[in-house]
Amino acid sequence: MILKNLLKNIKPVSISGSTDIEITGVNIDSRQIEKGHLFVAMRGTQVDGHRFIGKAEEQGAVAIVCEDLPEQRKDDVTYIQVKSTQNAVGPIATMFYGNPSEHLKLVGVTGTNGKTTIATLLYNMFRKMGHRCGLISTVCNYIEGKALPADHTTPDAIALNKLLHDMVEDGCEYAFMECSSHAIHQQRIGGLKFAGGIFTNLTRDHLDYHKTVEAYRDAKKMFFDMLPKGSFAIINADDKNGKYMVQNTKANVKTYSTRTMADYRARLLECHFEGMYLEIDGREVGVQFIGKFNVSNLLAVYGAACNLGKQPEDILITMSTLESVSGRLQPVQSPNGVTAVIDYAHTPDALQNVLNAIHEVLNGKGQVITVCGAGGNRDKGKRPLMAQEAARQSDKVIITSDNPRFEEPQAIIDDMVAGLTPQQRKKAVTIVDRREAIRTAVMLAKKGDVILIAGKGHEDYQEINGVKHHFNDREVVEEAFNN
Repeated sequence: MILKNLLKNIKPVSISGSTDIEITGVNIDSRQIEKGHLFVAMRGTQVDGHRFIGKAEEQGAVAIVCEDLPEQRKDDVTYIQVKSTQNAVGPIATMFYGNPSEHLKLVGVTGTNGKTTIATLLYNMFRKMGHRCGLISTVCNYIEGKALPADHTTPDAIALNKLLHDMVEDGCEYAFMECSSHAIHQQRIGGLKFAGGIFTNLTRDHLDYHKTVEAYRDAKKMFFDMLPKGSFAIINADDKNGKYMVQNTKANVKTYSTRTMADYRARLLECHFEGMYLEIDGREVGVQFIGKFNVSNLLAVYGAACNLGKQPEDILITMSTLESVSGRLQPVQSPNGVTAVIDYAHTPDALQNVLNAIHEVLNGKGQVITVCGAGGNRDKGKRPLMAQEAARQSDKVIITSDNPRFEEPQAIIDDMVAGLTPQQRKKAVTIVDRREAIRTAVMLAKKGDVILIAGKGHEDYQEINGVKHHFNDREVVEEAFNN
């Protein structure tokens, strides 16, 4: 593509060199630059891409987009100075890959909890309805059944547009994606056209990055501010932040609720570990999920499908066939009548929701043993809160390692234990080794008890000192059950 065409949707401060040159690729990583590429010098949280302009030029870059012009400039390289490379990279990537979001119906899901479940269920539902679809999620990215590993909840703007482009090339009609607060704030979704957006809820998370709950909330709101006229915005009316999200949106606003008046409503009729019976907008349906929070998730799926033109009866029939998302309230049964539940819950609110769901099914007929930890190099403030929530709703708590990353596991555990009252400490033990913690929970459990293994869900690794070691909660608990 000719450079001047790539720059149509941005406003450069200055341009030095020719814009009538062919660009064969766009990158933010200088190591991936090849001859004929354009390099965008991004200022990241860890590294400033401006440091690698020289490296990009050596690799064959013929154009550089930057905020600060380098002191030494090459005659055969075009330099485009912009106020913010973060804001410019999205529109550039969108143009380079042929505006892929214009050629499919793209739906974004944001909020603290439920993003993966809702996006994945929409993807599975629309495929079952006969449509070719794409999925961009924390667990994995998919192009019509073909799995592509996911490194981030939402990829960078260039990788994201490439992924959407590949979906269009494959004939996808729909794409469903999680929109993390980081991605929204960093403009990774800049330049994309969304058919609709969904807001799930908002609780404390990612304060290591956003610093305050208000900044975290406002990052989510930015997504709804950018939705175009003619799109839809579906918000959870049971969350007080729902109305705030759509204050300035141009989208058509719809609400869903399990507790109050809304456009889409549901009521829980029965709940078992095998699933639930619900009433959605006056129609009964059996689903293979548990937990009141999953009633909300399914309502969001129902509302989005309605706004995408599907008939309520068809939606509910398909919904009854959908299965739980990997690592989200995923039950594992032992031969002797103990149930383990694997869940990604890594915030106090998510932990509360999962434990509530377990108690709804148990109804006082068994004990709950919770195994949980907290991630290293992340928001330290939520650590004692998570321990408190686990202890409040469990008969026994085993506090262990999650992904310690570059922190000492014992120090993280100490931060969690500090949140417990003397009474709560009596039912809590600490075991640094996560495998041993899970095995201990299995040894303590009796017939009819439930073991919640929280924090890692679908992840198949444990990150320690920058190295990812294979570790899968489901594999470990199944091994313990069989032994």
